Amino acid sequence: MPTYTFKCPTCGLVRDHVYSLREYSDPAFTPPTCHAPMTRFFTPADPSRALDLLTSDAIYDGLRAQDGTDISTRAKHRAYMREKNLTTLDDFTETLARAAKDRLENRDPTRKEDIARAIHQLGGD
Repeated sequence: MPTYTFKCPTCGLVRDHVYSLREYSDPAFTPPTCHAPMTRFFTPADPSRALDLLTSDAIYDGLRAQDGTDISTRAKHRAYMREKNLTTLDDFTETLARAAKDRLENRDPTRKEDIARAIHQLGGD
């Protein structure tokens, strides 16, 4: 679920709140209050932390599958995916690399010319 950051216009207190998209987009949604209703604001992302987030288990913190299963670590996520016979793109890294290598090794040197000729015959230039 998304985290929304709110700030009190009176005292400046900043708080993060977690709401589902459904809750937040509900017309009856009321922002949290401190001394007055808090206003939502965006904090800029720290680009120096981007690599840390991608290479650590931080992206799994609090993560749950749609059925409610806890997948809050890389190991739990992998076990869940295996159990449900699901996959992610990174499972195909070697397969995709092999396919790219095969395409390079078996490239037809006349292919570009054949394509250009077919375009020309169809009336394109």
